[in-house]
Amino acid sequence: MLAVLGSVTALGLGTSLAKQLFPVVGALGTTALRVGFSALLLLLVWRPWRWALAPADRMSLLRYGVALGLMNLLFYMSLRTIPFGVAVAIEFSGPLAVALYASRKPVDFVWLALAIAGLGLLLPLGDPVQALDVTGVLYALAAAAFWAAYIVFGKRVGHLHAGHAVALGLSVAAMTVLPFGIWHAGAALLEPHTLLMGLVAAAVSSAIPISLEMVALKRLPQGVFGIMTSMEPAVAAVLGWVLLHEQLLPAQWLAIVCIMGAAVGSAATARGATSPAVAECASVGGQSAVTTGEGD
Repeated sequence: MLAVLGSVTALGLGTSLAKQLFPVVGALGTTALRVGFSALLLLLVWRPWRWALAPADRMSLLRYGVALGLMNLLFYMSLRTIPFGVAVAIEFSGPLAVALYASRKPVDFVWLALAIAGLGLLLPLGDPVQALDVTGVLYALAAAAFWAAYIVFGKRVGHLHAGHAVALGLSVAAMTVLPFGIWHAGAALLEPHTLLMGLVAAAVSSAIPISLEMVALKRLPQGVFGIMTSMEPAVAAVLGWVLLHEQLLPAQWLAIVCIMGAAVGSAATARGATSPAVAECASVGGQSAVTTGEGD
């Protein structure tokens, strides 16, 4: 359990660190650095060229990687104008939708209602003083959609070794987002301090969480793992408050609790199916991208 907590915390720390690059290279440049260095690190660790790749798997990996890259890109774009914890909570609606769509148990309507209630509290409706930035919310919702797509495409490469799929998928993701980062930030991406910050952010938010999650997946039942990774929105909100000085309104904290409750409930009541958090522990916003190979 400590491994899961360490993984979720490392993800949040890495994203908080990456957000500090926004004034230098923007959200697009930050995404390029974070995903690019994550891909390089995982290529070095897993050396995926050691495994043969069937032609049928290449297109699946292409879709998987593009979805991962766009998920990261849109998530970081949302962080420009809405708090970290709120963005994570909204993005969680993607895997929740996949899990609830695949289930037919009556109790899942309870988790669906909780998720809808949470999102309703976060959407820019009602009091204009408390409303979140519309653009930021839309980016987070788009990231949620690509997280859902990433899970669906990830199932199609679930028969591959996890390290093989993740390393190649992140490589495709890097090639997807790098043009945006280069277009936006240009030569600023090559500043030594910026490169170092990007490398550290990638290591903290990818290499460390992936290692810890692999340890956890070997020792914990999938349901327990799914419940524990559902803490991610709360951890992100706390880290955003401590490290980024992001203040959340009571309604936003309540929304995060509702969405976490939906994720926990979905994981706890899943039978023979992987919970949304287990199906893809990708990191938020890129999330560590460990795929178990199980279906939803």
